[in-house]
Amino acid sequence: MNSLHIKNGRAIDPANNVDEVRDLFVINGKIADHAAPNAEIIDATGLVIAPGLIDIHVHLREPGQTHKETIASGTAAAAAGGFTTVVAMPNTTPPTDTVERLTWVLEQAKKTGVVHVYSTGALTTSLAGKEIAPIEAMAAAGAIALTDDGHCVQDLKLMREVVLRAKKVGLPIMDHCQEACLTAGSIMHEGEWSDRLGLTGWPSLAEEIIVARNIMLAEEMNHPIHCQHISSGTSVRLIREARSRGVPITGEASPHHITLTDEMLKEGDANFKVNPPLRTQEDIDAIIEGIADGTLTILASDHAPHALSEKKQPLDQAPFGMLGLETELAVFLTTLVHQKKILSFSKLIAMLTINPAQLLRLNAGRLTLGSTADITLIDPNLHWTYDRETSASLSRNTPYHGYQFQGRAVRTIVDGHTIWKLKE
Repeated sequence: MNSLHIKNGRAIDPANNVDEVRDLFVINGKIADHAAPNAEIIDATGLVIAPGLIDIHVHLREPGQTHKETIASGTAAAAAGGFTTVVAMPNTTPPTDTVERLTWVLEQAKKTGVVHVYSTGALTTSLAGKEIAPIEAMAAAGAIALTDDGHCVQDLKLMREVVLRAKKVGLPIMDHCQEACLTAGSIMHEGEWSDRLGLTGWPSLAEEIIVARNIMLAEEMNHPIHCQHISSGTSVRLIREARSRGVPITGEASPHHITLTDEMLKEGDANFKVNPPLRTQEDIDAIIEGIADGTLTILASDHAPHALSEKKQPLDQAPFGMLGLETELAVFLTTLVHQKKILSFSKLIAMLTINPAQLLRLNAGRLTLGSTADITLIDPNLHWTYDRETSASLSRNTPYHGYQFQGRAVRTIVDGHTIWKLKE
């Protein structure tokens, strides 16, 4: 029996409008209304008891890129960040664009993952944007959303057909918003610092055009389209206006796009090279405003591990992406709750639990009686310094090494079992 009695914590369960100091009980891996006689007692005084956190934008790199990450190491990093559920992106080698590959990922996750792993299916074969992948078959096999993340379908006629077929099978689309003609050869945000550094610029317009396209498709088809890792202030404005009209469009913000600017690439450190790129302080301010007013409803890491040798290359050769799972909660807590004070703790937890669960129709993100006991214990005031050498990930490509944070997960519980605990 895996039974727990979590005492004296501040339970925050936005799905059930709960925010109060109370005890939480677990019997046989399920949330219960009383304590079992033999329950393990956990003193949560001063801690937040939250539903297990959910990250819907994670690159686990398996199959094919296991020198960067594996499902085992990636889910261990998720647990260390307080996440009990992650959603894997399909841009593996080969991509998750068939039932067989999707099934392999899900079976491998059951064998080696320490948190719940769901998988997306590709929109198009080989993520090439030319031929629609077997959407219906992947939906039947367990895909929970469709995306070509890392790529963006450029053919509007094809994308329209994709949305129509996604609607028929009831799967939301998660789109990487990037107009390819405007970003060919681009390294970083187009602006003052790309000019100073003599690097090919990546205009914000390349994102905004696709966001506008997705809004029109979502409105025409009345089907959910989720815009991933929003980086532009204008994208936020477009989504805000569309949502005010009831368009089923959503957007997510990633930690680096609310804390880091394009200026940080001036020393040539490829750990700051991401897709979409770091932009300006004005963009950061607009994204934070969009989080505060509910325009952007989901927070996600875009955890993208790469080998040290790959990130040591010059900026024009190094791959895009940075780690995120172990610092994500800390960045959001420190920036949005403690420093900017634009989010309540409850709203922050909602953006990391029930909001992503509702988008993807997951039975997760709540502490309802009888539900699976996925729980994250958080110390909201713990001051700590991130050391990348202690990471559970196989990679070390993070710009947050040495950063000081306030708040972090201290225990991660999956199915009633503690799978990670902060060393005292």
